[in-house]
Amino acid sequence: MSDYLLDANVCIELLRGKNTSIATKLAKLNPQKVAICSVVKGELFFGANRSSNPKHALATVKRFVQHFQSLPFDDQAAEIYSELRAFLTNKGKIIGPNDLLIAATALAQNATLVTHNTREFSRYLI
Repeated sequence: MSDYLLDANVCIELLRGKNTSIATKLAKLNPQKVAICSVVKGELFFGANRSSNPKHALATVKRFVQHFQSLPFDDQAAEIYSELRAFLTNKGKIIGPNDLLIAATALAQNATLVTHNTREFSRYLI
């Protein structure tokens, strides 16, 4: 089981070599304790396909993601997603659809979400 689930914005910074503090912290962890979910992979592949050099960008992303455990959006995450979406909708504090899927996956796996998007994700902690 993974302790940490990386969000796409953290992965992008790592891919660009921009966030040395997170890279340093990750280097100290057991690699099996850090994961990326299928939704984040989809976001990374989408970004690569939209880049000026998709072939190169896709190869870079594929090399990057192979270093992490991959967490699926499974039935448990789907149930948590439905509860989370209903809760946030009722509060008028809905977050983006992919962020809901990522949050549900983190909750289903009891993993800490590593993100720079705390404004959006903090809504599900209300």
